[in-house]
Amino acid sequence: MADAAKNTKSRNRKKSAIKATRVAARRRVQNLRRSKAVKDSVKQFLKTIVAKGDATVLLPKAYQAIDKAVKTGVLNKNTAARAKSALAKKLAAKS
Repeated sequence: MADAAKNTKSRNRKKSAIKATRVAARRRVQNLRRSKAVKDSVKQFLKTIVAKGDATVLLPKAYQAIDKAVKTGVLNKNTAARAKSALAKKLAAKS
């Protein structure tokens, strides 16, 4: 039997289970990174609106981060649509 991968919580010693644990850990990191990118871009957009800065430049970047999260499966498309709509409304209300 194969040795368990280091730093895994898997007690299973099957090769496929060990690989699945590695893959899950790798995907988790990617998902967290994508999720953080969305949160950061939205936060930056909202801070700019509060500071009465030029948020029109940041809106496409926030949209891009949201769309990439949908493409990779981090966000549901309806959740993304709601978020994008809310950002657009905030920008319109500011103007």
